[in-house]
Amino acid sequence: MKQTRFYFLSHKRLYAILASLLTLGLSASVQAQAQEKLRVADSLPVGHFFAETGTKFWMSEVARISGMPIQFEYYPAEQLGKAKDLLALTQSGVVDVGYVVPSYASDKMPLSAAAELPGGFSTSCQASLAYWKLSRNDGILAKQEYAPNGVRLMFVIVLPPYQIFSGKKVIDTYKNLEGMKLRTAGGAMDATVRSFSAVPVRMSAPEVYESLSRGTIDGMLFPFGSLLSYDLAGISKYGTSDENFGSAVLAYMMSEARFKKLPVKIQQAMDEAGEATTRRACAIADKDVATDIEKIRQKGVTFVTLSAVDKKVLTESMQVVAAKWAQGLDQRGKPGTAVLKAFQSAVKEK
Repeated sequence: MKQTRFYFLSHKRLYAILASLLTLGLSASVQAQAQEKLRVADSLPVGHFFAETGTKFWMSEVARISGMPIQFEYYPAEQLGKAKDLLALTQSGVVDVGYVVPSYASDKMPLSAAAELPGGFSTSCQASLAYWKLSRNDGILAKQEYAPNGVRLMFVIVLPPYQIFSGKKVIDTYKNLEGMKLRTAGGAMDATVRSFSAVPVRMSAPEVYESLSRGTIDGMLFPFGSLLSYDLAGISKYGTSDENFGSAVLAYMMSEARFKKLPVKIQQAMDEAGEATTRRACAIADKDVATDIEKIRQKGVTFVTLSAVDKKVLTESMQVVAAKWAQGLDQRGKPGTAVLKAFQSAVKEK
């Protein structure tokens, strides 16, 4: 018959084993903390000015401020998903920190277009800091736009006022814009283009180069810095330089659920770094406008100036765009007018 042996441990031996297990557990916990990684994904091309002045700065600031072992894995140029899908990928957790242009997801984030309406501001920092204020803590966008989508704003830039660039056609009068197929980011920009009888063609920025090269579109609404980043200056012939055809919100977000799982020190660091990054990026964008215009001119783009009569017509038509945008959202049960007034008020404070 097989004998069964029983082993008895002394109290000292038992305590030693338990202490060893506890030490191993603490060590594993520390190691797990050290190995935590956050995937940051966007659709910006390598070298894009916002990736350089914003994204990379924010990651380094979070690490510096928190003083904690945190590792970022950065995936630019749509490596983890198309621009239009990054909100959903961020909400689902496939991406930890995702680059979201609200107008690419206007069905989910229509209120953010208040910062994209034409004529609403003159500098990037005016709009960026106003948007930051409304999208954080108890701001109206934080409550009405971000909370329902389960996301939190990390940092943002509202680009300097967009201009119109064309591949071939001269655009020295607003009448020449009639019938042109112009790329928009969607949202309020569609209404802006329709206001001067052009045809909006909604597409993400990475798609524009091929579309303009093939003649699928005649031109686009685009900011100076991005025209250079996406290498579009070389295939554009004419552009405006002192108009205000609206803008686009470029935001990095994290799901609220993912954010709450992070150590408090990292959460606090992200909040502090987010405001610093927003302020830094918009200041650089505003400072670079004149330099960017000169670089674009050197690549062969002819800048045109619209007449005072044309400017008056465009200004009046775009004022109507803002009012109709707000009324349309009000009718859908969303606080369009309230958000527009809040944004306009916040811009005046900056």
